[in-house]
Amino acid sequence: MDFEAEQKLGTGATWFSIFTSASTLVCCAIPALLVALGAGATLAAFVGAVPQIVWLSEHKTSVFLLAGVMLAVAGYFQWRARFLPCPADPALARACTRQRKVSQVIYFASVAIYLLGGFFAFVLPALLY
Repeated sequence: MDFEAEQKLGTGATWFSIFTSASTLVCCAIPALLVALGAGATLAAFVGAVPQIVWLSEHKTSVFLLAGVMLAVAGYFQWRARFLPCPADPALARACTRQRKVSQVIYFASVAIYLLGGFFAFVLPALLY
């Protein structure tokens, strides 16, 4: 696989990982936060407006498994991208370096979102009951 194709694949995996990890917030962290803040009526209105949230909550193990796999794939591509050369042209080299930094920030934000969602979905309920 050539440099540009691998870099695009890694960037795509990174962006997809943030969307899959954000689904862990939607299924678990946001509803738990709303209930903890005493905004149960807001949560009921939210579920009424977007009933697919119930499906995500019912299948939270699958959602977390898919998000974890995507984070692992994105992490693998992040790791490999560290060793790929940037173009010799100074402008392209700066763009390459900037893209790597942005991808790292997005990846670590995805991991943080995933961990936050996992805390609300699995750890907090185990501590409360």
